[in-house]
Amino acid sequence: MAGSALLALAGCGEQTIDPQSQLGPNPQLPEPRQALLPAMRIAEVVGWKQGETPTVAGGLAIRQVATGLSNPRNVLGLPNGDILVVESRKEGAEPVTRPKSIIVGLVMSKAHGDKGKPPPSNRVTLLRDTDGDGTPELKTILLEGLNAPFGIVFADNALYVANTDAIVRYPFTPGQTRITAPGQVLTELPAGEINHHWTKSLTASADGSLLYVGIGSNSNAMENGADAEQDRAMIWEVDRATGRHRVYATGLRNPNGLTVYPGSNTLWAVINERDELGPDLVPDYLTSVRPGAFYGWPYSYYGSHLDPRVKPQRPDLVARAVSPDYSLGSHVAPLGLAFGAGGSLGDTFRGGAFVGEHGSWNRDHYAGYKVVFVPFQAGRPAGKPQDVVTGFLNADGQARGRPVGLALDRTGALLIADDVGNSVWRVTASGR
Repeated sequence: MAGSALLALAGCGEQTIDPQSQLGPNPQLPEPRQALLPAMRIAEVVGWKQGETPTVAGGLAIRQVATGLSNPRNVLGLPNGDILVVESRKEGAEPVTRPKSIIVGLVMSKAHGDKGKPPPSNRVTLLRDTDGDGTPELKTILLEGLNAPFGIVFADNALYVANTDAIVRYPFTPGQTRITAPGQVLTELPAGEINHHWTKSLTASADGSLLYVGIGSNSNAMENGADAEQDRAMIWEVDRATGRHRVYATGLRNPNGLTVYPGSNTLWAVINERDELGPDLVPDYLTSVRPGAFYGWPYSYYGSHLDPRVKPQRPDLVARAVSPDYSLGSHVAPLGLAFGAGGSLGDTFRGGAFVGEHGSWNRDHYAGYKVVFVPFQAGRPAGKPQDVVTGFLNADGQARGRPVGLALDRTGALLIADDVGNSVWRVTASGR
């Protein structure tokens, strides 16, 4: 009863605009709306029943390639066809820094389906399909004992894992089923007691010499103070040989899905924007990331739109804030990004962006909880997003799963990490 009352109290905000008006390069941005408690609604997790699968767009097919995982957050396809799955949990709770955090935490706890003690996680699991029928026959732990890992890259016979506090390098050759050699810390990453956005997305440059790592903010809108945001809300560029890093771009509240566009040197990412300015602010977005650019957080959003909560302001920074390339809508929580390459998906999706939308909490109606496709032309978004994988919510608004990290396997099929469904899904063209 107490939980229901909290949800009723929190769910007091209604959308004021058509959600479709916030999709694309020029989203409609209403006036900020602050409240004692933000609008909140989280889908209760029920998981997948035997035989259930997500729904895919016409011409596509989907198959569950792994289940019984422990909070799978990311996936990586290897050159030999093996699939790596990053299973990850943040250990411990953040300190409470404001009274409303208690209520928000109670509501957010519904988003996780574990009851009682969760099973072991913080590891990398390997899947291998030995006969090519699309169903892995081997499922084994490749690497364990990690610290809330998320990003993962393979390059030059080494596996790079972005734990929450460091990028660690392990010697690795595709075909191995177990890594026993100790890892070498390439570079430490900001973490600490609060560690609000703990996932560290990771990708490599086109030539493989550099790594890019996303470091999320330590708050929603700097309510924990400027000191807590030291080296946060930014992307680092890391020399893969030496571990030296430089700041690549800033003002990015929670950058995820870091990916270099195929055939280019252009880095792209999906960004979780701030909450508690109303159900229609602030839109999450997909953007190319310019070296040296500032994207607004926490002082402004979508260029020069000021966040009224942040004091003191920084007009010098706001004056040069870059507007994102493409809005995905408010509070859809994008966490995964992969560019289509044809192959198992056919040419329809070649060159465009698949985005995994984990799903909203700061709205009184559900947003996200699906994978969408954004068509591209000449390396830029062109057109409205299309629903590709849906059905993560059932007819009663309960979460059977939630998409997180995305990747392509060796054949070009789309892999989806489903954290609360504890599964990995593989999407191909029908009949392939």
